[in-house]
Amino acid sequence: MPRRPRRNHSPAFKAKVALEAIRGEEPLIQTAERYDVHPNQITKWKRQLLEGAPAVFGENEKATEEGPSITELNAKIGELTMENDFLSSALGRIGGRSAQR
Repeated sequence: MPRRPRRNHSPAFKAKVALEAIRGEEPLIQTAERYDVHPNQITKWKRQLLEGAPAVFGENEKATEEGPSITELNAKIGELTMENDFLSSALGRIGGRSAQR
């Protein structure tokens, strides 16, 4: 018996099948037979849908809007100030045309 070629299902198809499995109106086996998909695959899609649902409603919104903390920014400002001071004093010691700018 030859193996069936690998199939790639669209995200819309996966969502449709997973939502049907979550509703539970019919047994998982019947849903799998109707859509010609293995029951384990439907269970996997269902789990992915349930785990990813909070992101749909903006659970990660706060994390993306916050950005870096003030202490991190102050540390970076201090670091850059020290580098500028060091480089300006080093440039002054070199002399020459580039130092006169």
